[in-house]
Amino acid sequence: MFYASSLLLLAGVWVGSTVAEWPQGVPLDEFIVEEREIALRGVLDNIGPNGARVPGAAPGIVIASPSKQNPDYFYTWTRDASLTFKTIVDEFIDGNADLQPYIDDFVHAQAILQTGSNPSGTLLPSGTGLGEPKYKADGTRFNGNWGRPQRDGPALRATALIGYANWLVEHGEKERVKTVIWPVIANDLSYVGEYWNSTGFDLWEEVMGSSFFTTQSQYRSLVEGGTLAETLGVLCEACSEAPQVLCFLQTYWNGEYFTANINDNSGRGGVDANTILGPIAAFDLHAACDSPSLQPCHSRVLANFKVFVDTFRNSSLYPINAGIPSTEGIAVGRYPEDSYFIGNPWYLITLGAAEFLYDAVAQWAAQGFITITPTSLPFFLGLYPNATTNSTYKRHKNSSPFHAIVNATTAYADSFVSIAQKYTPSTGSLAEQFLKTPPGTPLSATALTWSFASFVSMSARRAGRFPPSWLPSSSSLSLPSTCTASSVTGTYSPATAAGAPEVTVPCTTTVRLAVNATTYYGENVYVVGNITDLGIWDAENAQTMRSDRYTEAWPLWYAEVPLDVGPEGAVVAYKYVRQQDCGQDWVWEEGNRTVVVPGCGGEGVVEEEGAWVGRGGSAGGVSCVKDKR
Repeated sequence: MFYASSLLLLAGVWVGSTVAEWPQGVPLDEFIVEEREIALRGVLDNIGPNGARVPGAAPGIVIASPSKQNPDYFYTWTRDASLTFKTIVDEFIDGNADLQPYIDDFVHAQAILQTGSNPSGTLLPSGTGLGEPKYKADGTRFNGNWGRPQRDGPALRATALIGYANWLVEHGEKERVKTVIWPVIANDLSYVGEYWNSTGFDLWEEVMGSSFFTTQSQYRSLVEGGTLAETLGVLCEACSEAPQVLCFLQTYWNGEYFTANINDNSGRGGVDANTILGPIAAFDLHAACDSPSLQPCHSRVLANFKVFVDTFRNSSLYPINAGIPSTEGIAVGRYPEDSYFIGNPWYLITLGAAEFLYDAVAQWAAQGFITITPTSLPFFLGLYPNATTNSTYKRHKNSSPFHAIVNATTAYADSFVSIAQKYTPSTGSLAEQFLKTPPGTPLSATALTWSFASFVSMSARRAGRFPPSWLPSSSSLSLPSTCTASSVTGTYSPATAAGAPEVTVPCTTTVRLAVNATTYYGENVYVVGNITDLGIWDAENAQTMRSDRYTEAWPLWYAEVPLDVGPEGAVVAYKYVRQQDCGQDWVWEEGNRTVVVPGCGGEGVVEEEGAWVGRGGSAGGVSCVKDKR
């Protein structure tokens, strides 16, 4: 197997004496073969401890990108890491034995991350810390203001580890799974079962509400978790929530497409790549197309795909797509209202569109027929003008409508890959985005792990390599007659056999601290004080405060902080500090505040809101680019 070696990242450009380079005009098949090798190497080079581009990353830690400024992605996200390792596990199961040490490192790293205290909380007693989205490269807590909690990470991590666990069981290592890996999975499943119907931040870390992608990922994790638990002879009480999660998943359909976020105040129309990437993550080759798990070949999912893609055919929105026929693939981005880096196409989403179509084709082939409904008819008419509603086309001879649709859809999928090829540098580097106006220059984070992983998974599906099935028989997938906002209180414990440290339930009292402080975009507010939980007057270790309720009329920053003051309680001194953008100095509030905190087990203290005391901050200027992932 060929790997480009000695790869370095310099000013966003791949360099190296043995880097595979190819001209833009090479045939698609050749491009995919060469780029797949570069992409897999790109993934591995972003994983600690030996990743060529991520010095300092801990073993098993997936760094999102080596980019450290404009934007700074030199962190690990539970979501990105889990999606990446789902791909690595699939590659391992498909025969790449060299990947197993990476997977074992990942298991160990995640067991440790689960137990660390972070701004979202702790593992014990209620699992809230599992909703923390982001950590430093060495696996320590990221203390900055961020969109938290994010509830897709635990579900995706469970899915990645379940795939590995199933393989180990099949190869005679059931006891290892039960002792080492199941405890990590069990924590994540407990979190899903307890918090699936609670709001959180979406796939893009911008909208607080309920997310289609999150719900679909949660459903898969609970179904697979229940199956694995039965195999191991252990309990998974959280997995009983799967039918209700499935019921909730149906509610995102608005009659025309799946609304990406509900129970939110984003003001967006709801057309979003969130609803394309979800079915890819939930793909099961042998699932029925009418499965309520909402597979790529489902009639509503196909209709949603067309609405999503056609939204980006607007040349005013994406000039780069001007003149491309409606039957061919285009560059696609996150959602039409996107303004991050002016809202450009993403490699992983454009490649995801191709993977989505390859998935659907594979499902039709596995079933031997294609059924067209009034809902899916617009999708099929673009590929096969003779399609009629309420028709079922069976696989017969090569000239049948079935084969015509399969061939047209495969060509459509290939055309999305061709778009990615057109805007991929000859060195093979895949950034996060490419410019929505010609010439489509790559931009934002360089060598993005998720982009590389998406290429690897897309190319596998195109080549006819599919992950193991996860859905049970259709008879067990019936929807409840009524959706219920239920939950199962989780049971959590450190996965010590996987390397997690022993932790105990902390003796804390939660204190709510709030301040009215008018800030500018890019400025954050923290609380720091005289005890360990408040950083001992070190701003770098202060507690982050949330701004999701901030308005111009009510510039609220708040934090609910568990403080360990022992059984006797204490008077705690604290103050608020502003973190400026562009590397400017911290701005400290004048004077100290105090709060009387009762001993652990006492009632939480709600501190009355106060106004910021002292001077405000000042923005670094237009030359300073602010990260907003």
